[in-house]
Amino acid sequence: MASSHLRRTVGRILAMAGKEVLHIRRDIRTLYLALAMPVLLLVLFGFGISFDVDHLGLAVVDQDRTEQSRELVRLVTASEEFVLQSEGTSPEGALRELRRGSAVAVLVVPKGFAEDVARGGAQVQLLMDGSDANTATQALAKAQALVEMAGRKLTGSAPRAPPLEVRIRTLFNPNGRSALFLVPGLAAYLLAIVAVLITALTVAREWERGSMEQLFATPVGRLEIVVGKLLPYLGIGILQVLLVITVGTWVFDVPVRGSVVALGLGALLFLVGMLGQGLLISVVTRNQVVATQVATMTSVLPSMLLSGFIFPIENLPPPLRFISMLIPARYFVSTLRGVLLRGNGLDVLWPQLVALALFAAFMLTVATRRFHRRLD
Repeated sequence: MASSHLRRTVGRILAMAGKEVLHIRRDIRTLYLALAMPVLLLVLFGFGISFDVDHLGLAVVDQDRTEQSRELVRLVTASEEFVLQSEGTSPEGALRELRRGSAVAVLVVPKGFAEDVARGGAQVQLLMDGSDANTATQALAKAQALVEMAGRKLTGSAPRAPPLEVRIRTLFNPNGRSALFLVPGLAAYLLAIVAVLITALTVAREWERGSMEQLFATPVGRLEIVVGKLLPYLGIGILQVLLVITVGTWVFDVPVRGSVVALGLGALLFLVGMLGQGLLISVVTRNQVVATQVATMTSVLPSMLLSGFIFPIENLPPPLRFISMLIPARYFVSTLRGVLLRGNGLDVLWPQLVALALFAAFMLTVATRRFHRRLD
């Protein structure tokens, strides 16, 4: 008896899933939205968004005009971290380059620089455009390192060993490439948006087309409708994850160092939760236009600002840190970075997976309860 009831339930769920597959096949835009758009946006944003700072414009005010001052400029610009934009003896001309934005730094070599080099105590001045704090901080660190290295070569002296030496080794992203930091977060961000959008239109589309009345005439239950509608999009979502991870590793050289099981489980729970959120929106709104607007508002900004994708969660004000605990993208971003970059597994990432599971269960439960078999 129980087995026959289970078979009927599974049959109805599969029938609902087959019906949804036919809708997807008739509307090719859904497949484009689900598969092509995340890959396209990942490539565009992955190349377009970068915190790496190089090829910075440098204006030089050489008031010494000696062989040593020219060698200093050559050494500073040899690595192409800084690109020489202008060179002269007037500080006013260099400051104009700074105001126009063509240069981010001005290197002032004072008169008598060569004599000071010969004595082993030369100094130069560095003026920095601080309007962009991130660029200014990185440019200042790069400029100081390059000038110190050039000074040692010019004076022929090595720095004295400090009494306490700190040896630094950077793990997980030793070259400091921003793509390795951004691509996992960007993948979670795009998957969240697309997963919510594609399911936000499902039930709303049924109401607008008037086919919901026919669905109510069948013996299919609420949970069977919800699960049947989610299954095809879950399959599409899994394909999305595979495409995005493949593009990330192939185009941006993002490694996969950790547990593939943890990655797959995290992706599955995240997709179920976001698909359930989109389905809940469609159940409540019953209108495709309103569903799209609500889905965009509830997925775009929270997934970008409160997930740790760009801004560290620790830097958020306490109220926003608390709200971020309700954002599933926060836990999926942490899972992706943990698996891809840090080599973590289930033993480390289980709190994130539990949070994703709770969110998915909550969304499916609420979406099912809000689905009423009546036409009012």
